[in-house]
Amino acid sequence: MRKANLIPLVILLGVLSFTLWNSAAVSKASDRWHTQLQSAAALAHTGNWPAAAEALQESYADWSAHQTWLHIITQHTIADDAEAMYHRAMAFAATEEPSEFQAEMSDLMSQVLLLAETERLRIGNIL
Repeated sequence: MRKANLIPLVILLGVLSFTLWNSAAVSKASDRWHTQLQSAAALAHTGNWPAAAEALQESYADWSAHQTWLHIITQHTIADDAEAMYHRAMAFAATEEPSEFQAEMSDLMSQVLLLAETERLRIGNIL
C-alpha cells in the first residue's frame, strides 16, 4: 500500500471508530434513562408521588449532565423535545396527575429510546 493511501485510510478508520463508540455510548445512556423513567413511572403507579418525583428529578439531573454532548452528536429537535417532556412530566408529578403523568412518561421513554435509534449505525441512518 502506498503511503499516500495510508493517511485517508487512517482518517476513515478513526471516523468509523468514533461513530461506533458514539453509537454505543448513546445506546447505553438511553437505556439508563429509560430504566430510570420506568422506575419513576412505577413509583407513581403505586401512588408514591414523592418518590416518583424524586426519581424523575434524578433522571433529569443525569440527562442534563449530558446536554452538551447530546446537542453535538444528535438532532437538536429530539433532545429539545425530550427536555420539554421532562419538564411536563415533573409538573404532572408535582400535581399528582396520574393519567397525564403516565402519558407524558410513556412519550418521554419513547423519546430517549429514539435518541439511540437515530445514532445507531445502520444504512437507514446513513442515507
